[in-house]
Amino acid sequence: MSRKGPRLPVRVLGLRSEYAAEPLGLGVSRPRFSWKVETQVRDWRQRAYEIEVTDADSGKPVWSSRRQSSPESVLVAYGGPPLHSRDRVRWRVRVWDEAGNVSDWSQESRLEIGLLEHSDWEAAFISPGWDEDATQTSPSPYLRREFEVGAEVVRARLYVTAVGVYEVEINGSRVGEEFLAPGWTSYQNRLLYQTHDVTALVATGENAIGATLADGWARGYLGSLGARNVYSDHLALLAQLEITLADGTAQRVVSDEKWRAAEGPIRAADLYNGESYDARLELHGWTMPGYPDGDWSAVRIVEWDKGTLQAPKGPPIRRMEELRPTSITTSPSGKTIVDFGQNLVGYIRFEVEAPTGTEVHLRHAEILHEGELYTAPLRTAKATDAYICKGGGVETYEPRFTFHGFRYAEIEGWPGALSTEDLVAVVCYSAMDRTGQFRCSDELVNRLHENIVWSMKGNFVGVPTDCPQRDERLGWTGDIQVFGPTASYLYDVTGILSSWLEDLWADQYSNGSVPWVIPDGRVFPESHG
Repeated sequence: MSRKGPRLPVRVLGLRSEYAAEPLGLGVSRPRFSWKVETQVRDWRQRAYEIEVTDADSGKPVWSSRRQSSPESVLVAYGGPPLHSRDRVRWRVRVWDEAGNVSDWSQESRLEIGLLEHSDWEAAFISPGWDEDATQTSPSPYLRREFEVGAEVVRARLYVTAVGVYEVEINGSRVGEEFLAPGWTSYQNRLLYQTHDVTALVATGENAIGATLADGWARGYLGSLGARNVYSDHLALLAQLEITLADGTAQRVVSDEKWRAAEGPIRAADLYNGESYDARLELHGWTMPGYPDGDWSAVRIVEWDKGTLQAPKGPPIRRMEELRPTSITTSPSGKTIVDFGQNLVGYIRFEVEAPTGTEVHLRHAEILHEGELYTAPLRTAKATDAYICKGGGVETYEPRFTFHGFRYAEIEGWPGALSTEDLVAVVCYSAMDRTGQFRCSDELVNRLHENIVWSMKGNFVGVPTDCPQRDERLGWTGDIQVFGPTASYLYDVTGILSSWLEDLWADQYSNGSVPWVIPDGRVFPESHG
């Protein structure tokens, strides 16, 4: 298409597919496109746009919008033939101003479609073969299998989720940066799966893959009434590794009865009560090929409706920030109290050197009372992490399957003098982009604003909740109804709230009324309509 007039003094940037930059594993066949325009021209207006989509592998054209007379630049619909599972495309856009002058093409952006059909899943949900007492927290199961790759790896994708929460490793390296994946949704209606590019982790020859599971929201304590097993009385893994080889063949490694299971160092993990870790039981090299798993147990296939599987629409929970302690003091009763200077949500990572069997306990709370850690507001939530040292040098520990709302921590069992260099608070929340800022000449007002920002981060751990510390942490519909405009100003919450509203729709009662909390989880039976 020919240009008219001089080149536009604008840049097209900030390309998004649905709500993400270069998403991997989109769950739609007709993605929507968004972009921004950067210019120094006052009162500039977009008059028209053109989107061009090409195949990411062959470079062949897939679709062009042609020039469309429209000012729209947010969630503009793709109009080409429906994309299919695993399709990979590139796209770019250019725009016209009101005088008919056209910009340069934007930089290309990529997107990749996930698994759209139930039939795409060859994997089965698997659980450890042993019996568990689901009425209480059990040690986390570790599941593994080995596989061989016979040619050079061109591309590898891991599609994975769990009933519970999980982490995955391939050949000793952790997959992805998600925390508490797959997050919390209305599991009986929507179970999210994650898509990972693991090309760099899979090697020619012998390989191993392993996953660790924990109760999370699906099986752990949930709500203030002491409920457990709200969504399931068992944990389960679903994993499908798809490998494209240089010789043109494809290989799949899926969760099935070929996997093996064992217990390991995570002796308990609960969102409210905390995590207990015995480093003496570590399984060194368990996700490397050649690990001796002859004494590991078999796994069993369990039922879960694959029709509930969906790709995420919002950002994952991640470890977003770190804070060092501001002080370490001794309470009137002689307890060691660490102050991080800020109410936050996450956990504490620490380094310790101690003899074998030394136990370190970390109890968390938001406030002090008469100089002592004040835990009464937590109600039944223990908010305590425990670590048993293996000995023999400096050990580093951070919980993997819990989080706490706290400013203060009481440390018990620490060997020797505790230093602020030994500890760091890891702040965890959904990986939202900051969009709004505020500052004024009054520092008290600025502090109030910062308190609001910190409160939002602590209550956007997967879903918008009422509190992040006690035995509740539920998605109260009234809270986000009031806070929604502020949340939308401070952060890009489009993805997380779109996902949450799908849960609201899924959990809505047949008479049209809405539960008090979303996801519902039946934690308040008296609220049913």
